[in-house]
Amino acid sequence: MIAITSLLNIAGRLFLVGIFFLSAVGNKIPNFPAVVELIESQGAPMPSLMLVGGIALLLVGSASVALGFRARVGAALLWVFLVGATYYFHDFWNFAGAEAQQQQIAFMKNLSLMGAMLMIVARGAGPGSLDRLIESEKTPTESTP
Repeated sequence: MIAITSLLNIAGRLFLVGIFFLSAVGNKIPNFPAVVELIESQGAPMPSLMLVGGIALLLVGSASVALGFRARVGAALLWVFLVGATYYFHDFWNFAGAEAQQQQIAFMKNLSLMGAMLMIVARGAGPGSLDRLIESEKTPTESTP
């Protein structure tokens, strides 16, 4: 039973962070100049710096959560990314009609991902994680009489 729980937890973490990793390596890094222009068009300050920071949050956060190594920190990094991305890029209140509906759906999906990140921050990576492995290998401290 423990092995199945670990495998499901690993699969869940990989599925959860796949979108963040692919966003960085499949879109933001290879299309850096175009993404800087997009960020600038949304009114975000210091677009080049924001993009470099965003890529760092995506890569470090997704690797951390995927491996379950300091997963609480990694999930917090992804949460920070999501807050900024959701505010600047899914501002459905500034649109009308079908575009507003599409942006609201993307906004709500990001809220769901934010919720998942907060759950990891609260509970940790769980079974099948490096955090759990490291924790299990620590020797208990001897109590003093």
